[in-house]
Amino acid sequence: MPKSKRAKVVHLSKTQKKGKELTLRLYANIQECIPKYPYIYVFSVHNMRNTYLKEVRTQLSDSRLFFGKTKVMAHALGHTSSTAPYAGTHLLTPHLHGSVGLLFSGRDPQSILSYFTTFAPSDYARAGTTASRTVTLPSGTLYSRGGEIPEEEDVPLAHSVEPQLRKLGVPTRLVKGRVVLESTEGGGFTVCREGEVLGSGQSTLLKMFGVAMAEFRVGIEAYYVRETGEVKVVRERGDAKVMGVDEMDDGDEAGSEEIEG
Repeated sequence: MPKSKRAKVVHLSKTQKKGKELTLRLYANIQECIPKYPYIYVFSVHNMRNTYLKEVRTQLSDSRLFFGKTKVMAHALGHTSSTAPYAGTHLLTPHLHGSVGLLFSGRDPQSILSYFTTFAPSDYARAGTTASRTVTLPSGTLYSRGGEIPEEEDVPLAHSVEPQLRKLGVPTRLVKGRVVLESTEGGGFTVCREGEVLGSGQSTLLKMFGVAMAEFRVGIEAYYVRETGEVKVVRERGDAKVMGVDEMDDGDEAGSEEIEG
């Protein structure tokens, strides 16, 4: 008996992919921006957070920021002098690898470098981040900031989180409705030590106690000056060097690493 077409299940969460359409749009937008802006900056992101990247877009509203696939961005700028849409844009291609994006701006390099030097908001560290310092919870009644601030300025930890603390390996118990950390040999419970790579449990504990250990940072790797067709390297990455317009061999290609915008 044939299947009834009326009994077809439609998943509302299923969406159609727009990979090719987005790729073509990114390519076209980048090439469209080249003649409009005198400077093109290659920037890298450390401790990526979409919220802060949106903040950068807002504060640099007179500029255009692209954070898409590196292959597409490299193709739009050209791999060689013969495929570059403008003289020297291909010299940025060796810098397009890893977690990087393009910033098209009319602001001069001194202004952009100064802005990103001072823009470094703090956030909670994720698993895989290297701990910047040692964090230890003191024995006795646990407070919401875990000893980070004086007790008189803090409030006791809510009793409802005590089961979660035990699941994360913290030796706690409830005493008259308060969460108490049992005394250990070291006099407290060490959440993490400086220099070690954080696990998911450690990052969860740091967030619970309000310890922000990660910094969102944007670094300028290199920039292109359309007037001269030159690329200035701000920070060396691998074998990339400062080159003139015609110093790059035709066989040089961009890295193949891809990231999502």
